[in-house]
Amino acid sequence: MKKAVVTLMSLSMIFTATACSSGTSSNQSGGATTAPTTTTTPSATVSASKDPVKLRMAWWGGQARHDYTLKVIEMYEKAHPNVKIEAEYAAFDDYWKKLAPQAAANQLPDIIQMDISYLTQYGGRNQLADLTTFTKSKILNVDDVSPNAVSGGQVGGKLVAMNIGVNALTSIMDFEMLKKANITPPEKNWTWNDLDAITEKAKAAGKITGGFRDDVFFPYYLRTLGQKMYNAEGTALGYTDDKLFVDYFTRSKKYYDAGSVLALDKAAQKKGTPEDDELTLGNSISSNGWSNQFIGLATASKRELVLQPMPGPDANKGLFLKPSMYWSISSSSKVQEEAAKFIDFWINDIEANKIIKGERGVPVASKVKESLKPLLSPNEIKVFDYVAWAEKNSAPMDPPNPVGSIEIEKLLKDTAEKIMYKKITVQEAAVSFRKDATAILDKNKK
Repeated sequence: MKKAVVTLMSLSMIFTATACSSGTSSNQSGGATTAPTTTTTPSATVSASKDPVKLRMAWWGGQARHDYTLKVIEMYEKAHPNVKIEAEYAAFDDYWKKLAPQAAANQLPDIIQMDISYLTQYGGRNQLADLTTFTKSKILNVDDVSPNAVSGGQVGGKLVAMNIGVNALTSIMDFEMLKKANITPPEKNWTWNDLDAITEKAKAAGKITGGFRDDVFFPYYLRTLGQKMYNAEGTALGYTDDKLFVDYFTRSKKYYDAGSVLALDKAAQKKGTPEDDELTLGNSISSNGWSNQFIGLATASKRELVLQPMPGPDANKGLFLKPSMYWSISSSSKVQEEAAKFIDFWINDIEANKIIKGERGVPVASKVKESLKPLLSPNEIKVFDYVAWAEKNSAPMDPPNPVGSIEIEKLLKDTAEKIMYKKITVQEAAVSFRKDATAILDKNKK
Protein backbone atom coordinates (compact mmCIF):
# COMPACT_ATOMS: atom_id res chain seq x y z
CA MET A 1 0.00 0.00 0.00
CA LYS A 2 1.43 3.34 -1.03
CA LYS A 3 0.65 6.26 1.14
CA ALA A 4 2.40 9.19 2.68
CA VAL A 5 2.91 8.52 6.35
CA VAL A 6 3.91 11.28 8.70
CA THR A 7 5.36 9.91 11.93
CA LEU A 8 5.92 12.33 14.77
CA MET A 9 8.43 11.12 17.29
CA SER A 10 8.13 12.25 20.89
CA LEU A 11 7.27 11.21 24.36
CA SER A 12 3.65 10.29 24.87
CA MET A 13 1.57 11.63 27.74
CA ILE A 14 2.04 9.46 30.81
CA PHE A 15 -1.33 8.19 31.96
CA THR A 16 -0.40 5.83 34.69
CA ALA A 17 2.27 6.61 37.25
CA THR A 18 1.91 10.30 36.44
CA ALA A 19 -1.49 9.18 35.76
CA CYS A 20 -4.20 7.56 28.72
CA SER A 21 -5.70 9.53 28.59
CA SER A 22 -6.87 9.71 28.73
CA GLY A 23 -6.12 11.18 27.76
CA THR A 24 -2.90 9.66 27.93
CA SER A 25 -2.61 8.42 24.82
CA SER A 26 -4.46 5.24 24.97
CA ASN A 27 -1.57 3.79 23.10
CA GLN A 28 -1.89 0.18 24.05
CA SER A 29 -1.79 -2.69 21.62
CA GLY A 30 -4.97 -4.21 20.29
CA GLY A 31 -4.18 -7.68 19.00
CA ALA A 32 -4.15 -6.79 15.33
CA THR A 33 -4.53 -9.64 12.87
CA THR A 34 -4.52 -9.85 9.12
CA ALA A 35 -8.00 -9.39 7.70
CA PRO A 36 -9.60 -10.43 4.42
CA THR A 37 -9.61 -7.80 1.70
CA THR A 38 -13.40 -7.93 1.32
CA THR A 39 -16.24 -8.33 3.78
CA THR A 40 -19.85 -9.35 3.82
CA THR A 41 -21.02 -5.90 4.83
CA PRO A 42 -22.10 -3.27 2.30
CA SER A 43 -19.47 -0.77 3.40
CA ALA A 44 -16.67 -2.94 2.03
CA THR A 45 -18.06 -3.48 -1.45
CA VAL A 46 -15.80 -2.13 -4.16
CA SER A 47 -16.51 1.53 -4.82
CA ALA A 48 -18.15 2.31 -8.14
CA SER A 49 -16.79 5.87 -8.19
CA LYS A 50 -13.94 6.60 -10.59
CA ASP A 51 -13.07 10.02 -9.21
CA PRO A 52 -9.81 9.90 -7.26
CA VAL A 53 -10.12 10.92 -3.62
CA LYS A 54 -7.34 11.68 -1.17
CA LEU A 55 -8.12 11.74 2.54
CA ARG A 56 -5.79 12.93 5.28
CA MET A 57 -6.38 11.00 8.49
CA ALA A 58 -4.72 11.71 11.84
CA TRP A 59 -4.61 9.83 15.14
CA TRP A 60 -2.51 9.37 18.26
CA GLY A 61 -1.27 6.18 19.84
CA GLY A 62 1.55 3.68 20.09
CA GLN A 63 3.08 1.44 17.46
CA ALA A 64 0.56 -1.38 17.84
CA ARG A 65 -2.28 1.05 17.18
CA HIS A 66 -0.48 2.53 14.20
CA ASP A 67 0.08 -0.92 12.72
CA TYR A 68 -3.50 -2.15 12.87
CA THR A 69 -4.94 1.21 11.81
CA LEU A 70 -2.80 1.09 8.68
CA LYS A 71 -4.16 -2.41 8.02
CA VAL A 72 -7.73 -1.13 8.26
CA ILE A 73 -6.85 1.73 5.91
CA GLU A 74 -5.33 -0.73 3.44
CA MET A 75 -8.46 -2.87 3.65
CA TYR A 76 -10.64 0.14 2.87
CA GLU A 77 -8.44 1.26 -0.01
CA LYS A 78 -8.64 -2.17 -1.61
CA ALA A 79 -12.42 -2.00 -1.47
CA HIS A 80 -12.38 1.60 -2.75
CA PRO A 81 -9.53 1.80 -5.32
CA ASN A 82 -10.20 5.46 -6.03
CA VAL A 83 -9.51 6.41 -2.39
CA LYS A 84 -6.03 7.01 -1.00
CA ILE A 85 -5.60 7.81 2.67
CA GLU A 86 -2.60 9.74 3.94
CA ALA A 87 -1.88 8.81 7.54
CA GLU A 88 -0.49 11.18 10.15
CA TYR A 89 0.11 9.78 13.62
CA ALA A 90 1.95 10.65 16.80
CA ALA A 91 2.12 10.19 20.54
CA PHE A 92 -0.64 11.99 22.43
CA ASP A 93 1.20 15.19 23.39
CA ASP A 94 2.80 15.75 19.99
CA TYR A 95 -0.47 14.99 18.23
CA TRP A 96 -2.18 18.03 19.76
CA LYS A 97 0.89 20.20 19.34
CA LYS A 98 0.77 19.51 15.60
CA LEU A 99 -3.00 19.83 15.34
CA ALA A 100 -3.12 23.32 16.89
CA PRO A 101 -1.14 25.12 14.15
CA GLN A 102 -2.96 23.12 11.49
CA ALA A 103 -6.24 24.40 12.90
CA ALA A 104 -4.93 27.97 12.98
CA ALA A 105 -3.92 27.67 9.32
CA ASN A 106 -7.25 26.05 8.38
CA GLN A 107 -5.35 22.93 7.29
CA LEU A 108 -6.74 20.25 9.60
CA PRO A 109 -6.77 16.66 8.32
CA ASP A 110 -10.04 15.45 6.81
CA ILE A 111 -10.49 12.76 9.49
CA ILE A 112 -9.33 13.63 12.98
CA GLN A 113 -9.13 11.37 15.99
CA MET A 114 -10.70 13.49 18.72
CA ASP A 115 -10.58 13.30 22.51
CA ILE A 116 -13.32 14.49 24.83
CA SER A 117 -10.91 16.95 26.46
CA TYR A 118 -10.57 18.83 23.17
CA LEU A 119 -14.08 18.35 21.82
CA THR A 120 -15.49 21.68 22.98
CA GLN A 121 -12.34 23.55 21.99
CA TYR A 122 -12.44 22.41 18.36
CA GLY A 123 -16.19 21.91 18.03
CA GLY A 124 -17.02 25.20 19.71
CA ARG A 125 -14.86 27.06 17.21
CA ASN A 126 -16.69 25.51 14.26
CA GLN A 127 -13.56 23.64 13.18
CA LEU A 128 -15.42 20.31 13.09
CA ALA A 129 -18.16 19.44 10.62
CA ASP A 130 -21.70 18.67 11.78
CA LEU A 131 -22.15 14.97 11.07
CA THR A 132 -25.94 15.09 11.37
CA THR A 133 -26.30 15.42 7.60
CA PHE A 134 -24.46 12.14 7.13
CA THR A 135 -26.32 10.28 9.89
CA LYS A 136 -29.67 11.36 8.47
CA SER A 137 -28.70 10.22 4.96
CA LYS A 138 -27.31 6.92 6.35
CA ILE A 139 -23.92 7.64 4.79
CA LEU A 140 -22.83 7.36 8.41
CA ASN A 141 -25.24 4.72 9.66
CA VAL A 142 -25.88 4.81 13.40
CA ASP A 143 -28.98 2.59 13.45
CA ASP A 144 -27.05 -0.02 15.44
CA VAL A 145 -25.58 2.49 17.90
CA SER A 146 -27.34 3.58 21.09
CA PRO A 147 -28.55 7.20 21.16
CA ASN A 148 -26.46 7.82 24.29
CA ALA A 149 -23.31 6.75 22.48
CA VAL A 150 -24.10 9.06 19.58
CA SER A 151 -25.04 12.05 21.72
CA GLY A 152 -21.66 11.89 23.45
CA GLY A 153 -20.22 13.60 20.37
CA GLN A 154 -22.50 16.63 20.48
CA VAL A 155 -21.36 20.18 21.17
CA GLY A 156 -23.84 23.03 21.08
CA GLY A 157 -26.53 20.83 19.56
CA LYS A 158 -24.29 19.72 16.69
CA LEU A 159 -22.87 16.23 16.22
CA VAL A 160 -19.23 17.16 15.73
CA ALA A 161 -17.69 13.78 16.57
CA MET A 162 -18.60 10.12 16.20
CA ASN A 163 -17.98 7.99 19.25
CA ILE A 164 -16.01 4.91 18.16
CA GLY A 165 -15.73 3.05 21.45
CA VAL A 166 -16.42 3.26 25.16
CA ASN A 167 -14.14 2.96 28.17
CA ALA A 168 -14.44 3.08 31.92
CA LEU A 169 -11.96 4.15 34.56
CA THR A 170 -10.13 1.27 36.16
CA SER A 171 -7.24 0.37 38.39
CA ILE A 172 -5.35 -2.33 36.49
CA MET A 173 -3.80 -4.53 39.16
CA ASP A 174 -1.53 -7.53 39.60
CA PHE A 175 -3.31 -9.61 42.24
CA GLU A 176 -0.55 -12.23 42.29
CA MET A 177 1.97 -9.55 43.16
CA LEU A 178 -0.27 -8.53 46.04
CA LYS A 179 -0.61 -12.09 47.29
CA LYS A 180 3.16 -12.62 47.20
CA ALA A 181 3.47 -9.54 49.41
CA ASN A 182 0.85 -11.01 51.80
CA ILE A 183 -1.66 -8.37 50.75
CA THR A 184 -5.28 -9.42 50.30
CA PRO A 185 -6.57 -8.22 46.90
CA PRO A 186 -9.39 -5.68 47.18
CA GLU A 187 -13.05 -6.41 46.63
CA LYS A 188 -14.94 -4.59 43.89
CA ASN A 189 -16.58 -2.32 46.45
CA TRP A 190 -13.31 -1.19 48.04
CA THR A 191 -12.74 2.30 49.43
CA TRP A 192 -10.03 4.95 49.56
CA ASN A 193 -9.20 3.72 53.06
CA ASP A 194 -8.61 0.24 51.61
CA LEU A 195 -6.30 1.78 49.02
CA ASP A 196 -4.41 3.60 51.78
CA ALA A 197 -3.82 0.32 53.61
CA ILE A 198 -2.80 -1.58 50.47
CA THR A 199 -0.45 1.22 49.41
CA GLU A 200 1.26 1.21 52.80
CA LYS A 201 1.73 -2.57 52.74
CA ALA A 202 2.96 -2.48 49.15
CA LYS A 203 5.57 0.13 50.06
CA ALA A 204 6.77 -2.09 52.89
CA ALA A 205 7.17 -4.88 50.33
CA GLY A 206 9.21 -2.65 48.02
CA LYS A 207 6.44 -1.88 45.54
CA ILE A 208 4.85 1.39 44.52
CA THR A 209 1.24 2.09 43.59
CA GLY A 210 -0.03 3.55 40.34
CA GLY A 211 -0.46 7.31 40.51
CA PHE A 212 -3.50 9.31 39.46
CA ARG A 213 -3.62 11.73 36.57
CA ASP A 214 -5.35 14.55 38.39
CA ASP A 215 -7.37 16.02 35.51
CA VAL A 216 -9.06 12.61 35.21
CA PHE A 217 -9.25 11.35 38.78
CA PHE A 218 -9.99 14.58 40.64
CA PRO A 219 -13.26 14.93 38.65
CA TYR A 220 -13.96 11.24 39.39
CA TYR A 221 -13.45 11.92 43.11
CA LEU A 222 -15.79 14.91 42.92
CA ARG A 223 -18.46 12.82 41.18
CA THR A 224 -18.39 10.23 43.98
CA LEU A 225 -19.33 13.08 46.31
CA GLY A 226 -22.11 14.35 44.11
CA GLN A 227 -20.05 17.28 42.80
CA LYS A 228 -18.77 18.29 39.35
CA MET A 229 -15.55 19.75 38.03
CA TYR A 230 -17.41 22.43 36.06
CA ASN A 231 -20.83 24.01 36.31
CA ALA A 232 -23.43 23.29 33.64
CA GLU A 233 -22.72 26.55 31.79
CA GLY A 234 -18.96 26.02 31.73
CA THR A 235 -18.45 29.40 33.37
CA ALA A 236 -17.15 28.32 36.78
CA LEU A 237 -15.87 25.38 38.78
CA GLY A 238 -18.68 23.03 39.70
CA TYR A 239 -17.66 22.46 43.32
CA THR A 240 -17.82 25.26 45.89
CA ASP A 241 -16.14 23.70 48.92
CA ASP A 242 -12.35 23.76 48.64
CA LYS A 243 -12.15 21.09 51.33
CA LEU A 244 -12.77 18.57 48.52
CA PHE A 245 -9.61 19.79 46.76
CA VAL A 246 -7.70 19.69 50.04
CA ASP A 247 -8.83 16.15 50.89
CA TYR A 248 -7.96 14.77 47.44
CA PHE A 249 -4.50 16.31 47.24
CA THR A 250 -3.68 15.61 50.88
CA ARG A 251 -3.94 11.91 50.06
CA SER A 252 -1.84 12.36 46.90
CA LYS A 253 0.83 14.22 48.87
CA LYS A 254 0.85 11.51 51.54
CA TYR A 255 1.55 8.88 48.89
CA TYR A 256 4.22 11.03 47.26
CA ASP A 257 6.01 11.89 50.50
CA ALA A 258 6.08 8.19 51.44
CA GLY A 259 7.61 7.23 48.09
CA SER A 260 4.54 5.13 47.30
CA VAL A 261 4.16 6.59 43.79
CA LEU A 262 6.73 7.30 41.11
CA ALA A 263 8.80 10.44 41.64
CA LEU A 264 7.98 13.30 39.26
CA ASP A 265 11.48 13.45 37.78
CA LYS A 266 11.35 9.74 36.94
CA ALA A 267 7.81 10.05 35.61
CA ALA A 268 8.95 12.83 33.28
CA GLN A 269 11.41 10.40 31.66
CA LYS A 270 8.72 7.84 30.87
CA LYS A 271 7.90 7.09 27.24
CA GLY A 272 4.23 6.57 27.96
CA THR A 273 4.19 3.09 26.43
CA PRO A 274 2.87 -0.11 28.01
CA GLU A 275 6.37 -1.56 27.95
CA ASP A 276 7.64 1.34 30.05
CA ASP A 277 4.86 1.28 32.63
CA GLU A 278 5.94 0.56 36.19
CA LEU A 279 3.30 -2.17 36.42
CA THR A 280 4.78 -3.89 33.38
CA LEU A 281 8.27 -3.56 34.83
CA GLY A 282 7.12 -5.29 38.01
CA ASN A 283 7.69 -2.26 40.23
CA SER A 284 4.08 -1.22 40.81
CA ILE A 285 1.03 -3.13 41.98
CA SER A 286 -1.27 -1.09 39.75
CA SER A 287 -1.69 1.29 36.84
CA ASN A 288 -4.65 3.65 36.87
CA GLY A 289 -6.33 4.70 33.66
CA TRP A 290 -8.93 3.56 31.15
CA SER A 291 -10.10 0.05 30.41
CA ASN A 292 -8.75 0.04 26.85
CA GLN A 293 -5.22 0.33 28.28
CA PHE A 294 -5.56 -3.15 29.73
CA ILE A 295 -4.67 -5.10 26.59
CA GLY A 296 -1.41 -3.26 26.07
CA LEU A 297 -0.36 -3.66 29.69
CA ALA A 298 -1.34 -7.33 29.87
CA THR A 299 0.49 -8.04 26.62
CA ALA A 300 3.61 -6.15 27.63
CA SER A 301 3.78 -7.57 31.15
CA LYS A 302 3.06 -11.17 30.11
CA ARG A 303 1.31 -11.57 33.46
CA GLU A 304 -2.30 -12.06 34.51
CA LEU A 305 -3.75 -8.67 35.36
CA VAL A 306 -7.14 -7.63 36.71
CA LEU A 307 -9.46 -4.74 35.87
CA GLN A 308 -10.41 -3.42 39.30
CA PRO A 309 -13.03 -0.68 39.77
CA MET A 310 -11.84 2.61 41.23
CA PRO A 311 -12.11 3.08 45.00
CA GLY A 312 -15.26 4.45 46.62
CA PRO A 313 -17.42 4.83 48.57
CA ASP A 314 -20.04 5.55 45.93
CA ALA A 315 -17.78 4.55 43.05
CA ASN A 316 -20.93 4.00 41.00
CA LYS A 317 -21.53 7.77 41.13
CA GLY A 318 -18.00 8.47 39.95
CA LEU A 319 -17.78 5.88 37.20
CA PHE A 320 -19.20 6.61 33.76
CA LEU A 321 -18.91 5.21 30.28
CA LYS A 322 -16.57 7.55 28.45
CA PRO A 323 -16.26 7.76 24.70
CA SER A 324 -12.73 6.44 24.47
CA MET A 325 -12.18 8.61 21.44
CA TYR A 326 -13.97 9.87 18.40
CA TRP A 327 -13.55 10.36 14.69
CA SER A 328 -14.33 13.90 13.58
CA ILE A 329 -14.32 15.53 10.15
CA SER A 330 -12.78 18.97 9.76
CA SER A 331 -15.21 21.66 8.65
CA SER A 332 -12.63 22.80 6.09
CA SER A 333 -12.49 19.37 4.42
CA LYS A 334 -13.46 19.33 0.74
CA VAL A 335 -14.24 15.60 0.89
CA GLN A 336 -16.52 15.36 3.91
CA GLU A 337 -18.83 12.75 2.40
CA GLU A 338 -15.93 10.44 1.59
CA ALA A 339 -14.59 10.94 5.11
CA ALA A 340 -18.01 10.03 6.53
CA LYS A 341 -18.03 6.84 4.45
CA PHE A 342 -14.74 5.78 6.01
CA ILE A 343 -16.02 6.48 9.54
CA ASP A 344 -19.12 4.39 8.75
CA PHE A 345 -16.81 1.59 7.62
CA TRP A 346 -14.83 1.83 10.85
CA ILE A 347 -17.92 1.65 13.03
CA ASN A 348 -20.04 -0.92 11.20
CA ASP A 349 -17.76 -3.22 9.23
CA ILE A 350 -17.35 -6.52 11.07
CA GLU A 351 -14.20 -7.65 9.26
CA ALA A 352 -12.49 -4.33 9.93
CA ASN A 353 -13.37 -4.64 13.59
CA LYS A 354 -11.80 -8.10 13.68
CA ILE A 355 -8.57 -6.17 13.17
CA ILE A 356 -9.40 -3.34 15.58
CA LYS A 357 -10.73 -5.72 18.27
CA GLY A 358 -11.88 -2.97 20.59
CA GLU A 359 -8.43 -1.46 21.15
CA ARG A 360 -9.90 2.04 20.92
CA GLY A 361 -12.70 1.07 23.28
CA VAL A 362 -15.52 -1.47 23.23
CA PRO A 363 -17.32 -1.00 19.87
CA VAL A 364 -20.46 1.11 19.83
CA ALA A 365 -22.28 -0.91 17.15
CA SER A 366 -24.10 -3.79 18.86
CA LYS A 367 -23.82 -6.21 15.93
CA VAL A 368 -20.09 -5.64 15.75
CA LYS A 369 -19.74 -6.17 19.49
CA GLU A 370 -21.65 -9.47 19.37
CA SER A 371 -19.72 -10.69 16.32
CA LEU A 372 -16.39 -10.09 18.03
CA LYS A 373 -17.09 -11.99 21.25
CA PRO A 374 -16.27 -15.50 19.91
CA LEU A 375 -13.00 -14.16 18.50
CA LEU A 376 -11.70 -12.40 21.58
CA SER A 377 -8.69 -13.46 23.60
CA PRO A 378 -9.13 -13.99 27.35
CA ASN A 379 -7.71 -10.52 28.04
CA GLU A 380 -10.00 -8.90 25.49
CA ILE A 381 -12.97 -10.66 27.07
CA LYS A 382 -11.93 -9.16 30.42
CA VAL A 383 -12.16 -5.67 28.93
CA PHE A 384 -15.57 -6.31 27.34
CA ASP A 385 -16.86 -7.83 30.58
CA TYR A 386 -15.55 -4.96 32.69
CA VAL A 387 -17.19 -2.35 30.47
CA ALA A 388 -20.44 -4.35 30.60
CA TRP A 389 -20.18 -4.34 34.41
CA ALA A 390 -19.43 -0.62 34.46
CA GLU A 391 -22.47 0.05 32.29
CA LYS A 392 -24.64 -1.29 35.13
CA ASN A 393 -22.63 0.35 37.91
CA SER A 394 -22.08 3.90 36.71
CA ALA A 395 -23.77 7.28 36.34
CA PRO A 396 -24.33 9.42 33.21
CA MET A 397 -21.28 11.17 31.82
CA ASP A 398 -20.79 14.88 32.47
CA PRO A 399 -21.12 17.26 29.49
CA PRO A 400 -17.95 17.81 27.42
CA ASN A 401 -15.45 20.01 29.19
CA PRO A 402 -15.90 23.73 28.50
CA VAL A 403 -13.66 26.00 26.47
CA GLY A 404 -10.61 26.72 28.61
CA SER A 405 -10.53 23.26 30.18
CA ILE A 406 -7.18 22.47 28.55
CA GLU A 407 -5.66 25.49 30.31
CA ILE A 408 -7.26 24.38 33.56
CA GLU A 409 -5.90 20.84 33.18
CA LYS A 410 -2.40 22.28 32.78
CA LEU A 411 -3.03 24.57 35.73
CA LEU A 412 -4.10 21.58 37.83
CA LYS A 413 -1.00 19.63 36.80
CA ASP A 414 1.31 22.55 37.61
CA THR A 415 -0.45 23.14 40.93
CA ALA A 416 -0.13 19.46 41.87
CA GLU A 417 3.60 19.55 41.12
CA LYS A 418 4.03 22.58 43.37
CA ILE A 419 2.27 20.66 46.15
CA MET A 420 4.49 17.60 45.73
CA TYR A 421 7.65 19.72 45.62
CA LYS A 422 6.46 21.54 48.78
CA LYS A 423 6.48 24.94 47.11
CA ILE A 424 2.93 25.52 48.28
CA THR A 425 0.65 23.97 50.89
CA VAL A 426 -2.44 22.04 49.88
CA GLN A 427 -4.62 24.74 51.42
CA GLU A 428 -2.82 27.51 49.52
CA ALA A 429 -3.06 25.44 46.35
CA ALA A 430 -6.82 25.10 46.69
CA VAL A 431 -7.21 28.88 46.86
CA SER A 432 -4.80 29.68 44.03
CA PHE A 433 -6.27 27.01 41.77
CA ARG A 434 -9.78 28.35 42.24
CA LYS A 435 -8.65 31.91 41.58
CA ASP A 436 -6.78 31.06 38.36
CA ALA A 437 -9.41 28.60 37.11
CA THR A 438 -12.13 31.18 37.69
CA ALA A 439 -10.21 33.73 35.62
CA ILE A 440 -10.05 31.24 32.74
CA LEU A 441 -13.71 30.23 32.92
CA ASP A 442 -14.91 33.83 33.29
CA LYS A 443 -14.09 34.25 29.60
CA ASN A 444 -17.00 31.94 28.79
CA LYS A 445 -19.53 34.28 30.36
CA LYS A 446 -21.65 36.17 27.85
